[in-house]
Amino acid sequence: MMVASADLPLGPLVDAAPRPLPARVKLRGRHVELEPLHRRHAADLFAAAQGAEASFTYTRYGPYESEAQLVAQIDAWASAHDPLLWAVRPVVSGQASGWLALLDIQPGNAAIEIGNIWFSPRMQRTRAGTEALFMVMRLAVDELGYRRLTWKCDSLNAASRRAAERLGFRYEGVLRAHMVVKGRQRDTAYYSILADEWPRCAAALAVWLDPANFAADGTALRGLAEIRNDAAPAASPVCYAGALREGTEI
Repeated sequence: MMVASADLPLGPLVDAAPRPLPARVKLRGRHVELEPLHRRHAADLFAAAQGAEASFTYTRYGPYESEAQLVAQIDAWASAHDPLLWAVRPVVSGQASGWLALLDIQPGNAAIEIGNIWFSPRMQRTRAGTEALFMVMRLAVDELGYRRLTWKCDSLNAASRRAAERLGFRYEGVLRAHMVVKGRQRDTAYYSILADEWPRCAAALAVWLDPANFAADGTALRGLAEIRNDAAPAASPVCYAGALREGTEI
């Protein structure tokens, strides 16, 4: 017996207009600047990677035996729009000390991923690192209007999974035997933040980054998860004055 289409369950109607592609522009925050990744960043980044070979354990790239190897990788990334990478330059040091990207950009589905994240050890667990992630997340959701923001990582990468959960991403599951990385089978853990979940995550990030949340020695007084769990759901995205966009597309 045929079932009329009107009787079948359907997902909610959404704004189906394709979202804009992110532009290759500089982003400036209170603690960090993000610059479109370019080979001019290679010397800083190669220096930041020295002695940090373990930080590349779960990446599909690195570690790099020479600056020339890193330049070749940067050139390949810089010639593409997906992934779109930024060099991360903490204000306190003035040196490029990591990179991050928007990738798997799907304008028609309003879905986008934050990933290809590599921070040198000196950037990990810092306000600059958290602000860098926040700035790119805000760009994707608040400025460009993407409804689905994703994070994926090797299921064995406990540090990356903790970072996703700290930022407010919700665990979706594991794709088994998803890919081969450096000759090894990888199961991939997926996380996401949807547009209606974002205001609460953004509000918590803005509160965490506020100078009032830090003691004189730079220690955070409250953690992100605590702030997010204590806060009532935000009605609209929170303005964070520390994250500013500047310049033109390059």
